[in-house]
Amino acid sequence: MTLISPISPYIISTPFVSIATYTIEQRCVLDFTELLWFYYIFKGHPLMNEQSYIAPKLLLYCNPFIYEWCMMNKKEKQEEYLMKKNRMPQSIGLLLSICLVLSFAGCKKAVSAEGGNLLDDLKKETVEKSSSFTKESTMPALTFSFNLFTKNLLCENTLISPLSVLTSLGMTANGAKSDTLSQMEEVFGMDRQSLNQLLYFYTSKLPQKDKLKVHMANSIWFRDGDRFQIRPEFLQTTINYCDAGIYRSPFDDSTVKDINSWVRERTDGQIPEILNEISSDTVMYLINALSFDAEWETIYKENEVRQESFHADDGTLQNADMMYSQEQLYLEDGDAKGFIKKYADGNYAFAAILPPEDLHLSAYLSDLTPDKLREILENPIETSVQTMMPKFTTEYSVEMSDILKSMGMEHAFDEDLADLSGLGSAGGNLYINRVLHKAKIEVHERGTKAGAATAVEINEKSAAIDPPKTVFLDRPFFYIVFDTESYLPLFLGTTLYVK
Repeated sequence: MTLISPISPYIISTPFVSIATYTIEQRCVLDFTELLWFYYIFKGHPLMNEQSYIAPKLLLYCNPFIYEWCMMNKKEKQEEYLMKKNRMPQSIGLLLSICLVLSFAGCKKAVSAEGGNLLDDLKKETVEKSSSFTKESTMPALTFSFNLFTKNLLCENTLISPLSVLTSLGMTANGAKSDTLSQMEEVFGMDRQSLNQLLYFYTSKLPQKDKLKVHMANSIWFRDGDRFQIRPEFLQTTINYCDAGIYRSPFDDSTVKDINSWVRERTDGQIPEILNEISSDTVMYLINALSFDAEWETIYKENEVRQESFHADDGTLQNADMMYSQEQLYLEDGDAKGFIKKYADGNYAFAAILPPEDLHLSAYLSDLTPDKLREILENPIETSVQTMMPKFTTEYSVEMSDILKSMGMEHAFDEDLADLSGLGSAGGNLYINRVLHKAKIEVHERGTKAGAATAVEINEKSAAIDPPKTVFLDRPFFYIVFDTESYLPLFLGTTLYVK
């Protein structure tokens, strides 16, 4: 809304010229004494009269910047305030969920999500694609994934999709510069271009089969208007490597509905909602949504599922539907043991690791390293292993900004130090405000369904035939859903309680 003051001809020659025409951004309520004081300033003007003094009152009521200006006595303070207002930070809220969403500050207008995809104006360009990735090139992604996971561990069931987080942050990094970019690359363990190539290669080979579907979708939403101008170069890079949909939207209740609908559809209904409302400071979201739906290579039969007890983390016994099977890939890490169970196409698998009985799961994970985890997964022992695993469902939601700061990504969240100018331009500095992540997984007789996904590779190593081994997951355990070719984890989780 733009207001043209009827007294603008009178104040053009005064220090208040900048308030004659302005955009209402927020309101403040002044008491009667303050309004009289403001009137007193203007009443001495030779052209001021009884009818016109209501205009400055309206200006003052609508815009707190004007009021603060008037309360300053020194001209240098007024100039300092104007500079401060022009540099006001614009927040970027990064929402991670099955997806990861990013936001910034300001704009206006309306284009519906369903009809507002602007890809017709930006064509995807061909980029060079690596034919494969070596252990060395994918190891940084596994390291980032495991470090992010261990920072999330609480006294409850934990579940994250590190690939979703990495993808959303990777899109954001395409707009980062200077120290902000350097810190992000250090946390990723690779430079921005290498991450773009990794994500491009991986998403181009996601399977879409009857018994195994892995889907990834990206989108960028920005507020329509003139507060924030998105950079075409950033959009082009993100489209080229991440195949993101581009949406211009009013950022009102209809946008909340459209974004939630987009997320719900792209996660196959696993994440029905990611946003409740949009802040007036938010100007942009970068969203990644992942879904994973796979059948076991060998599904559990009805007579292989029966009621047993699960020893929960707090020492209580819980009734659980336990699934029994005989697997062929046994995992060993000292006294810790586990197994791998493959999904239908053999390129994805579920691995579970059970710590020694006298060692708490959190203590085991605190000593486990990304290199050690990869070594365990790369070297399963081919032998018969009797397994028992509970059916379970886990939903997890977390705000990750403090976690990412603790990992070294500090500048991106600092309203003064952040340099995300490659994303676009605004009246103030752009910075990440928050990072939210939501994930859900269901493990049952037929397979696994999840509202987020990642990948990790497992090579099988032959071994001498041993007597049958047993891995009964009847107490807290760690699990990973991974791609057996690239070693990128789709999900990392702990089950402390059966739900």
